[in-house]
Amino acid sequence: MNPRYGDSGVIEADPPNHWQQIVTFADGERLLINNADLDAASIPFPTEPSYSPQYSEAIAALKEQHKQELERLQQELKIGLQLEATARAEEQVSEQIQSLQNLYKQQKEQNIQLQQRLDEMEGLRKLEIENQQLLSRIQELEHAVEQRPSQQWGNTMTQQATKALNKQVKQALEKTIDLRSLAVEPPKENPQECLRLMGMALKNLASAMNNSQALEAAAIILGSEPTPCAIAYRAEQLSMLPQAVSDIRRVLAQPGCTWQDYWAVAQEYEVIKADYWAELTTEETELIAALEIASHPPVIQVGSIVAYADPYYTLYNARGEVVEELGEEEVLVAWDHWKNEGRKIRYFRNELRFWQGENK
Repeated sequence: MNPRYGDSGVIEADPPNHWQQIVTFADGERLLINNADLDAASIPFPTEPSYSPQYSEAIAALKEQHKQELERLQQELKIGLQLEATARAEEQVSEQIQSLQNLYKQQKEQNIQLQQRLDEMEGLRKLEIENQQLLSRIQELEHAVEQRPSQQWGNTMTQQATKALNKQVKQALEKTIDLRSLAVEPPKENPQECLRLMGMALKNLASAMNNSQALEAAAIILGSEPTPCAIAYRAEQLSMLPQAVSDIRRVLAQPGCTWQDYWAVAQEYEVIKADYWAELTTEETELIAALEIASHPPVIQVGSIVAYADPYYTLYNARGEVVEELGEEEVLVAWDHWKNEGRKIRYFRNELRFWQGENK
């Protein structure tokens, strides 16, 4: 307990610190008393340190700056949250649009396939009708031959020989021009030649009978326009097919065959490329594709794995990837050893080489 407990005094001077006061008592004694030992509710003790005016202004300015900074950060946070929500919404909308586009594409492909199937069925129906008409016409011709005397045919053959010949023709047509069976399964031996001969037979039959449906059937088989000239031109093209396949296979079988060797022969048959290509095996077509790729030097482009071309440069054995093309001559390279840093360096293409011979 303080020895001056209960005595009254007056605070006549500024406090030396925040925790004590200088008190002058009635007998003139001045003591340093703790704030906690004073009973003076009417005296406001300072709770904050007092500063000179210039410090007070600086502190106020700092407080205002701090307040403004907090408000700015709050505003940026609010904007950031709004942007994030907008981006998320846009991403969801984009995903929905992409999903709808994929669905539309699938439906479109399905519709195309269904239409193709309908066209095929319609074509088969027409071919079956045409086949029935051809067989009916053969029967009519056979019946007419049986009813007329051989002299009406210029005495070129007897009635029995004519009947036998027409019967053989009928059997041959039944075996080779049965369009329904060909629609199910094409001939196994030399199908292109069989189709060509059948197309020409239909074309000749159409000319003899002036039958437009037979002409259309011949055009479908040969893959041409339904006109006599177009069918004849197409048949002439297909007559080159066996020789084309033979020549191309011969050059492919040569040791060390190059693209130039193949092309010297293939360009003679370029007009029927689709036809002879269908006759080649998968191994043969893959060999031709590989020869064409090998004939063109690789080009450094996006995705190429590269290294520096100068053997005296430090990056000669380093591995990098081309990530962007800058015009015709320059590219950006991201080196593996700087991948974590995200560094990309600009080079001319002639400063680089494929890394360890890779061409990707």
